[in-house]
Amino acid sequence: MAPRERGRSQRSGSGSKKTVGQLGSSRSSGQQPEQLRGPRARIVQGRETRRCTMSGACFVGMDISQDTVDVAVQPGTAFQIAHTEQGLAEAVKRLQTLKPALIVLEATGGLEVPLAGALAAVGLPVVVINPRQVRDFARATGQLAKTDQLDAQILARFAEAIRPPVRPAPDAQTQALAALVARRRQLIEMLTAEKNRLRLTARPLQKRVQAHITWLENELQGLTTDLMATMRESPVWREKEEIVRSVPGVGPVLTTTLCANLQELGTLTRKEVAALVGLAPFPRDSGTLKGRRAIWGGRAHVRAALYMAALVSTWKNPVIRTFYQRLCQAGKAKKLALTACMRKLLTILNAMVKSGTPWHPKMEPASAEA
Repeated sequence: MAPRERGRSQRSGSGSKKTVGQLGSSRSSGQQPEQLRGPRARIVQGRETRRCTMSGACFVGMDISQDTVDVAVQPGTAFQIAHTEQGLAEAVKRLQTLKPALIVLEATGGLEVPLAGALAAVGLPVVVINPRQVRDFARATGQLAKTDQLDAQILARFAEAIRPPVRPAPDAQTQALAALVARRRQLIEMLTAEKNRLRLTARPLQKRVQAHITWLENELQGLTTDLMATMRESPVWREKEEIVRSVPGVGPVLTTTLCANLQELGTLTRKEVAALVGLAPFPRDSGTLKGRRAIWGGRAHVRAALYMAALVSTWKNPVIRTFYQRLCQAGKAKKLALTACMRKLLTILNAMVKSGTPWHPKMEPASAEA
């Protein structure tokens, strides 16, 4: 080997001894949340507070678990608090200082409700988002790893990139009504399971199962009474109940479900409310392929209540019955026609609540064309 070539190979060999960490430091990537403790943490937090205040474009993501809450500020730092009343109060105080443009939380089986309520109570813009949307966003950005700290950072980046609209948070009375509706649904599920289980239970245990069924029936009856009393306490709910219950085929179950789980009824357009509930058919087309439209997503509990109401309305409501029969005569599948009736019933209810007009026979022809 020539001396010149030997020197060139030695220089290239010495230059290739850098480690992977030296070639691509994690500090430059900005993917890992910064966690500092002690005096330096206070310095960093103060610097980020000034930066957010000056730019006015802070976005916060908060990942909630049973014991802790991980908070990520975009742009900025990250910190963790205890999931206690004191810890939540501390987080609210720190976020008030930051004055973020948007705070995003994931729906976490009800764990997010106290924190979202505390943030909304002090006027901070907070949005509770579907975890599926955030997970899809993380995959789209190439983030496949999943930890609480990374989830908080992804939520902050989601808030900055997507900026979901802020909806009014339900008040304490609405949350109490929603809790009663959810508990009633749980009692019905347990009662159905116990009745199915009774037929296959050994004879020595049948008395115990029957006693549990009796207790569940009494509890369901008492809860239904409390639910109706709660509905009567609010003038707004009483007015909405009178309007909704005037429609043939609509009963108390759908009425309480709409009041508790669909506060937006009467404030959205027919397409928006259909998409919110999950009754808007989405296309699946690509090139020359025309896929089959199907509904997807939305609020399942509201959709389940609408299904039973639409099923009754095909017999009791002249507008829905005519619409259902016309679709069946056109060759549509009965389940498809019933789903279309669900959307039509929701559209009618939305228009009635928006205008404050109860159902009456003279509006049937106009409603049939809605």
